[in-house]
Amino acid sequence: MQDNRITKLFGIEYSIIQGGMVWVSGYKLASAVSNAGGLGLLGAGSMYPNIFREHIQKCKKATDKPFGVNIPLMYPSIDQLMKIVIEEGVKIVFTSAGNPKLWTAKLQEQDIKVIHVVSSIKFALKAQEAGVDAVVAEGFEAGGHNGREETTTFTLIPMVKEQIQVPLIAAGGIATGRGILAAEVLGADGVQIGSRFAVSQESSAHQKFKELMTELQDGTTQLTFKELAPVRIVKNNYFQKLLALYQTHPDKETLQAFYDHAKLKTGIFEGDVEDGKLEIGQVTGLIHNVDTVTNIMKEMIAEYHAVKQKISE
Repeated sequence: MQDNRITKLFGIEYSIIQGGMVWVSGYKLASAVSNAGGLGLLGAGSMYPNIFREHIQKCKKATDKPFGVNIPLMYPSIDQLMKIVIEEGVKIVFTSAGNPKLWTAKLQEQDIKVIHVVSSIKFALKAQEAGVDAVVAEGFEAGGHNGREETTTFTLIPMVKEQIQVPLIAAGGIATGRGILAAEVLGADGVQIGSRFAVSQESSAHQKFKELMTELQDGTTQLTFKELAPVRIVKNNYFQKLLALYQTHPDKETLQAFYDHAKLKTGIFEGDVEDGKLEIGQVTGLIHNVDTVTNIMKEMIAEYHAVKQKISE
C-alpha cells in the first residue's frame, strides 16, 4: 500500500484512489481524501465547465497534496473541460467511457499523468497502447457505468495483470482494508474506491442517499441499461418502473428517454431515493455508517495491516 508504483506515480502516501463519482465527488471529498494520504478525484461528469473550474480552485485551496479529476470522454463539454484542466494546472486526469487515444498524448504534452478506466483485457491493452500512465481495471461489482461483459474484479485483475506492463489499479467491490489487501494479492498496484467514499460526511450526495446506502444488503443493486451504457443502480421505485418498461420490449429511443441523466441528480444529489436513479456498488452491503474520510481511511489502513500481519503469522 505504501512505496509502490502507484504512490510513486502520484506522489501520495497510500495507493488508495477515490473514485470520481457524479454528484458525489466535489472538492470537499477530493481534498479530504488527499489530505488523508490517498488521491482525491473531482468528478467532472456532473459539473458544467464553470462549476468544474470552481471546484478545482477550491480543491487547491483545501489541500496542498496531489489530487486529480475524472472526466468521462463521452461528455459533450469535453473540449472545455480539458482546456480548464490545462489552464488550472491539474496534473492527474482519469479518463473513462471513451477512446483513450483522443486525449492521452495531448495531456501528457502538458506534463499531465493520464489513467484510463477499463472493464476488460481488450480495453486495458488499448489503453496501454495509447500510452497511458496507468490503468484502472473495474469489475462489474462497481456502481455507476460498467462493463457489458460482467467480469468480476476477482477474475479481471489477475487476467489484466498478465497482459499489461503499466501500473494496475483495481476497482469494483473494494471498501475495506482486507479488500485492498486482496486486490494487491491478485496483482494490483493500488485500488480505486467509490461507494465507501460516496457514503462519507464529505461526499456531496444527499443525506437521505447516504443513510439508505447504509441499510442496503446484498442483492439490492443490479446492472441494467445494457443496450445503452450499462449502469449499476439500486432496486428502488425507479428501478421497478424500468423493469415494467422492459416488459413492453422498448426500443433504444424509449429507453434513452427513461434513462434521463436528470434522474441521477434527483436521486443522489437532491435525495429522492424512491424515484431517482441511485448508482452504488454491490459492496454497499459492507457499508454500515456515514463517517468522515479521515476515519474511513484510518479504518481501512488499520484493517489492511492487521489482516496482513495475521496471514503472515
